Amino acid sequence: MNVGFRISNKVDTESPERRFDLREYLNFVWRNWIFIASVTAFALLVGVIYLVRATPLYTATTQVLLVQNEKAPALDAVASDRGMSFDYYAENQLAVLRSDSLLQRVTIKELMPPSTAKSQVTVQSTEDQASAEAAIRDGINRLRQALAVSRSGRAQVLNIAITWDDPVRASQLANAVADAYVVDQLDARLESAKRASGWLSDRLVELRRQLRDSDEAVAKFRQEHGLTRSGPTVALNDQQLAELNSKLIAARTDAAEKKARVDFVADLDAGKKTLDSLPDSMLSASSVMGSLRTRLADASQREADLLARYNSRHPAVVNIEAEKRDIERNIAAETQRMAQIAKSEYTLTKARLEAVEQSMRQASGQGELNNDDAVKLRELERTAAVNKTLFEEFLQKAKITDEQSTFRARDVRVIMPAQPGDQSFPKTSRTLLIALFAGLGLGVGGALAKEMLKAGFTTPREVEEVLGIPVLGSVRKMNMSQLVKDGKSIPLPLYQVHYPLSPFSEAMRTLRSGIHMSDVDRPPKVIHVTSARPSEGKTTIALSLAISAAFAGRKVVLLDADLRHPAASRFFKVEQEKGLVDFLIGAVTVDDVLMSHKDLKLTVIPAGSKSLNPPDVLGSERMKALISHLREAFDYVVLDTPPVGPVVDPVIVADLSDKTIFIVQWASTPRELVETSLQQLSTHKRVAGVVFNYVNKSQAMKYGSYYHYGTSYEKYYSE
Repeated sequence: MNVGFRISNKVDTESPERRFDLREYLNFVWRNWIFIASVTAFALLVGVIYLVRATPLYTATTQVLLVQNEKAPALDAVASDRGMSFDYYAENQLAVLRSDSLLQRVTIKELMPPSTAKSQVTVQSTEDQASAEAAIRDGINRLRQALAVSRSGRAQVLNIAITWDDPVRASQLANAVADAYVVDQLDARLESAKRASGWLSDRLVELRRQLRDSDEAVAKFRQEHGLTRSGPTVALNDQQLAELNSKLIAARTDAAEKKARVDFVADLDAGKKTLDSLPDSMLSASSVMGSLRTRLADASQREADLLARYNSRHPAVVNIEAEKRDIERNIAAETQRMAQIAKSEYTLTKARLEAVEQSMRQASGQGELNNDDAVKLRELERTAAVNKTLFEEFLQKAKITDEQSTFRARDVRVIMPAQPGDQSFPKTSRTLLIALFAGLGLGVGGALAKEMLKAGFTTPREVEEVLGIPVLGSVRKMNMSQLVKDGKSIPLPLYQVHYPLSPFSEAMRTLRSGIHMSDVDRPPKVIHVTSARPSEGKTTIALSLAISAAFAGRKVVLLDADLRHPAASRFFKVEQEKGLVDFLIGAVTVDDVLMSHKDLKLTVIPAGSKSLNPPDVLGSERMKALISHLREAFDYVVLDTPPVGPVVDPVIVADLSDKTIFIVQWASTPRELVETSLQQLSTHKRVAGVVFNYVNKSQAMKYGSYYHYGTSYEKYYSE
């Protein structure tokens, strides 16, 4: 093994706050760049294969202009949809472009073989007809899938695009769809005009019959009442009749006004009316009456003022009363004169009205009809006039519609025919870009999944965040080719003896320093070394730690407490000697089991004889007494025990030691197993920290500055 290290001398009970660190992401990419690059390359390869195997498609586009013409007067009711907003109109036209009827026309013309198209107009067997219809339906569906229609922004332009595997064929189909649309619009307009013309023609027949019936009714009424003239008559037009009717209305209004004046004067003489209610029209007709009323009002005012100061016999009051009587006599005389004038005017107006009525009767041919018959005749004549006007209007519209049915200015035209275009699918650059980003996404996602699913610990931060204890050191993995001195193999624990300035030696010194700093006030003397599972190098670390302390001038004893698999005893080749078990059962004394190795400057207590109950032996009072004795006799006591996972022995020994060193295989030992094992050992917080073993140098460097494995650090080591 080779060595790298990082020391933490403080146990964090709370997880430190995570901050954004760009270096962590860069290290993540560095660790997984091969995987990410491989996935990305695979995605690009898939994209290239897709580009090679995909059928190239070409899109041709034609543009159609929608021109909204003014509405025809004859088709206001038929073409009311033209009054809608252009947005709705454009949406309707897009639906027409996608319709089966239009696509069927293009399919039969462009996509069907002549035999299939001919079968649509010839009589064939039922099976042949069904086969032809199925072929046409397939062609329509294929054309609909290739068709894309849209509006060009807010302009009155529709885009018709066809995507096909042949650029020339794509342009032909796009132009065919546009032509079919133009023809369809012309056909629709022609059909609409024809329907309107037919409806108007049917309506004209009914109106002509109604007009004939109304004229016959007027003629019959005149004949029954003897209104026909044998001599020549003067025919008045509608304008002359209207003028004569206006004169009649004016005469009747004037007569009514004059009659109202006569009635008012009569009521005034009878005392039913007073001068105060005299109409303004009569006041304007007699300026004398207005002056007299003003004088009477003034005299009444002066009389009231005099009566307020004098009595009724006062000369001034008598004079004003005489003045009032004189004014009232004048008013009475003026009233008589106005009554005569009103009666005369009424008589004259009545005579004028009778003359106008007689002229009206003569002009309309009513003769000597009574009022009821005259009213009925006028009603019949009005009905005939209305029917005539309605018939003439519909006749005019029918003529216009008939002309429009033969020719109508088109409101749809092609402004840009389709031309063979470039390849539209697949887009090489777009496909490769999608493949690139998809590969990067999958690569990064897969790398993240790998990081999250990794079993073991890889950085001291992970240990501190999950376990709450520091990492005291890290020992990198060494190859057998490195464990050589003068052509001879060197056991790893002895490597530091031959190469005291090697990274491995420095790692052991760092580990001893970390143990010491774990409790500065009471530096640990009894060090317990264990792991979570077998084959994690705990015995090697225990041996190396003891040898390092011994060569540092410490008086060290190594106690092999792994009574099940005494690897330390086998390393020193004393597995057959009396040892710990023999002492604990009272077979030998302490001095009998202490074996000194002068070359390594340390003392070893082997495991000794086999024991059928190691936990009871290790938990005995003699074991406690032995540890106390060794604590007094030596500077450094290293205890090597079995792993925590399989047996309970380490838990018992941990209570006898000052600190426990927990060995974890780098990136391998499951986190859950480490956490569970530590929970058994850390009842009294005796765990000093974790030691990473078998650290992969090349991989560890990709986790950042936790591991000092760069080339700049190698100059400080000597091997």
